[in-house]
Amino acid sequence: MTAALEISNLQAWYGESHILHNVDLKVQPGEVVTLLGRNGAGRTTTMRAIMGLTGARKGSIKVNGVEAIGLPTHKVAHLGVGYCPEERGIFSSLSTEENLMLPPHLATGQQGMSVAEIYAMFPNLEERKHSQGTRLSGGEQQMLAVARILRTGARLLLLDEISEGLAPVIVQGLARMITTLKAKGYTIVMVEQNFRFAAPLADRFYVMEHGQIVETFVASELSAKMPVLTELLGV
Repeated sequence: MTAALEISNLQAWYGESHILHNVDLKVQPGEVVTLLGRNGAGRTTTMRAIMGLTGARKGSIKVNGVEAIGLPTHKVAHLGVGYCPEERGIFSSLSTEENLMLPPHLATGQQGMSVAEIYAMFPNLEERKHSQGTRLSGGEQQMLAVARILRTGARLLLLDEISEGLAPVIVQGLARMITTLKAKGYTIVMVEQNFRFAAPLADRFYVMEHGQIVETFVASELSAKMPVLTELLGV
């Protein structure tokens, strides 16, 4: 089976700063994989490198078998990759529904979710569809940021710290969303600081430190790996 995402010997820089060092990572179609690590470990840079949003990159990034390391960001999106950055990027002057209508349907070979499907998954957004972006709560903005990439037809979702700073009830809703998307066959790579949010959702875990993968394990090994995780993450 062709991996949904296969990263080999990835190195990345911001200016003169060498951030990623020979990162290897593989995600199979339909998997949920979580990147764990302390702040500054290189997790967000890995996400940004996949999308071509860092400085120089070397190595290999294959999306469904297609080499993407030399592609500009918009071409990576056309391979069916949706990136939800930590800062969300909601257009404050537009309503919820106008934000949802912004993304084009990309020629990914997959139909993006309709607005009706989005509202069925996120009833809060339907209630707030005429509200300006700035009037939404943090949780609603996060739902909108994820919903917007689902409109494009992307099947590989890169989600950066989607639970950060949100109320527990909202975090539970996001967990249900990820479970639903996995059931629909989406492939999800999450960067998460909230270990308790990520642990029940992920099939596999990668742990990063100083721009390198230092540990990888499957969900069934989680309890055995807790001493190592406590040391690496302080969970």
